Amino acid sequence: MIPRIYKFLTVLFAPFFLLACAGTGTAPSAGGSPLTLVKAASANPPRSVLYVGNSFMYYNNSLHGMVSQMARGSENAQAAQHRSTSLTISGSGIDWHDLNSYLRPDGLGRYSFVGDNEVLFNPPGRQYDSVLLMDCSQCPVHPTLSKVFFEYAKRHSLTARSKGVEPMFLMTWAYADKPEMTKGLADAYTEAGRQNSAHVVPAGLAFAESIAKRPDINLYVPDKRHPSLAGSYLTAATLVASVWNVNPVGSKYTAGLPADVARHLQTVAWETARNYHGR
Repeated sequence: MIPRIYKFLTVLFAPFFLLACAGTGTAPSAGGSPLTLVKAASANPPRSVLYVGNSFMYYNNSLHGMVSQMARGSENAQAAQHRSTSLTISGSGIDWHDLNSYLRPDGLGRYSFVGDNEVLFNPPGRQYDSVLLMDCSQCPVHPTLSKVFFEYAKRHSLTARSKGVEPMFLMTWAYADKPEMTKGLADAYTEAGRQNSAHVVPAGLAFAESIAKRPDINLYVPDKRHPSLAGSYLTAATLVASVWNVNPVGSKYTAGLPADVARHLQTVAWETARNYHGR
């Protein structure tokens, strides 16, 4: 199923359209048997996620923390329960990151802070079920850097799976003053997902859908590309809906946004994820 906003952009900007890819590969779950398979939006979704990206992830006190709070506030919180680590470099592209080092056993994620700031040592060995990857804001559609995007999408996917970790991609959004970027980014991330049998989170399409329905809700800071609080919130809600197939509508976590704004963003995230993945 192709989302309504994606259909519109396809007709408007290009005659050819890459079907949205919901396919994922599989990997062993954290602490589980090699026969235990992890797959986004399944009965056994990731319970530990490494976020690898740039400032699009770390704005507004970090996307990974917002996703965790969104999940905990949802009615089906247990289904989206997970731990996460964010590893970001400002201005970075997908090729700036040394994924082989990040995913070394007993490295990142070896311990967590829980409860009253207590240190909890996680089980030894592989620390993550999945890694969420993204490129720089325009790299997937840049005339030169788009080749790098596809090259490293493949490299990182192979590296992740060699470590028993399932790759996922975070589809980013158009600049506020360049809405035509939406389709190019959506096509690129969808194709990267198809090529690598990896799950794609359609945050960019959620941005376009929200703007179409509620243009009064500003999803950007003044630079026209980084997310405002509402933009990060929408991305977090889309992640919860896409990766764990948990409906964020009604989540008690609003990040301080007005109730009607939070509800709108939750609804757009849920509808976009369901349309993109054909659920």
